Amino acid sequence: MKSLLRRILVPLVAVAVGLLPGVVVIEQASALTKLTQSQAASIFRAAGITWSSSGNCTNRNVATCTSFEQINDSTVYGVRTLKTASGCAINITGGTETGHASGTYSHWNGYKVDISKYTCVGNYIHNNFARIADRADGYPQWRSGAGNIYADEGSHWDITYYNCGGC
Repeated sequence: MKSLLRRILVPLVAVAVGLLPGVVVIEQASALTKLTQSQAASIFRAAGITWSSSGNCTNRNVATCTSFEQINDSTVYGVRTLKTASGCAINITGGTETGHASGTYSHWNGYKVDISKYTCVGNYIHNNFARIADRADGYPQWRSGAGNIYADEGSHWDITYYNCGGC
């Protein structure tokens, strides 16, 4: 029985990790799941994460609002992981609302959030993530083990959460 299992399982494992000559394993990225304002707010609220906006609103089409409409679930779970791992207060000041820079990994496309700049969060980022080259606009950056990028924009942290499968 062991011999039979070994003959079946070993080739399957070898294929799965790409050990057989001529076999190419293509890793498929996880599909993005977009959340509604209500869904994201519920997850943040349950985690003790707060949010604020200068406009006191959540309308995605108004730059002074802080919206979570169409935010990636991996972004939401990434923020929740930051809160849990750091033990710091987290206040989101920017989400998917208009008015941020464009691009694939943008606020509008659900990959980014801005958070308030608290000493606790800054210390956690500096002590746990790798300092990398400054962004093209000169802002200093750190990369987490999951590959997410934390940019210190002076008045707040601009965080890019790549699709990390739930972080």
